[in-house]
Amino acid sequence: MNVPEAPFEFFTVAYLTRIGNQSAGNLEELLAGLEQCSDASIFHHTFQTLGSHHFLTEGFSNDFAQWALAEANRDALAEQFAALDIRDYTSIAALRADLCRVLRDFITAFPQFSHQEALDRFYFCESVEETMPFSLTATNLDEFRHGVASISHASFHFHFVTSRLRLQFRTNDFSRWLAASLGLNSLAETINRIDIYTNTLDSARAKMLRLVDRERRKYEHDSNPAQDSAR
Repeated sequence: MNVPEAPFEFFTVAYLTRIGNQSAGNLEELLAGLEQCSDASIFHHTFQTLGSHHFLTEGFSNDFAQWALAEANRDALAEQFAALDIRDYTSIAALRADLCRVLRDFITAFPQFSHQEALDRFYFCESVEETMPFSLTATNLDEFRHGVASISHASFHFHFVTSRLRLQFRTNDFSRWLAASLGLNSLAETINRIDIYTNTLDSARAKMLRLVDRERRKYEHDSNPAQDSAR
C-alpha cells in the first residue's frame, strides 16, 4: 500500500434551493424549459435530487422522470428519462442534450401528447452549493474508513455522486484517492461500481465500508503471514 502524497480531505456540503421563473404545464413547455434553464437547474433536478430520492420507496430518481410519471401521466417517457444514468455524464451540457433528445423524440413520436396539460406544473429550481471542510482527513486506509463512517449523508453524496461533475471523470472522490494515493486500484474500481440507483445512501456507504474492511484484512494478512499460519 502506497504512502499518500496528499491526505484525503472530507468536505460537507449544503444546498440552497431556489425556485426559478420557468415552469412547464405540458411537454412542449418542458422541452423549452430544458433547453433554456440554467446548468444549476439541470444539476438540481438530476444529481442533487438523486440524494433525496434515495429515501423514497416509489418513483424515479430524477425530477423530470417523476413529473412525467405522476403529473403528465406519460409512463414511457418517464422510463426513458429515468434510463439516463448520471454516472455516464461528466458535464451538464451532455446530460441536458440527452434529456432534450429523449423529450424531443417522444414529442415527435406522439405529437398528440405535446400540448396535453399536466395535473400540476413543473417548476424549475436551482441548487446553490456551499462546501466546507469537515475537519476530517485521512492518510491511510484506517483513517479513510473512519472518515467514511463518520460523515453526513450530504458529505457522502458530495464525494460519491456529484464529484463526477467536478472531476470530469467517470469516477468519484473516494475511488480516485484510493487509486492515486494508496495504489489500491482494485478496491477503487469495486467501490466505483456500487450502484447508486439500487442502493440508498446508507446501503451504498455500508457496502463501501465492507469493501474497505476486506482490503484491511487482506493487508493485515499479507503483513503478518507467519502469525496467520501459526494460528
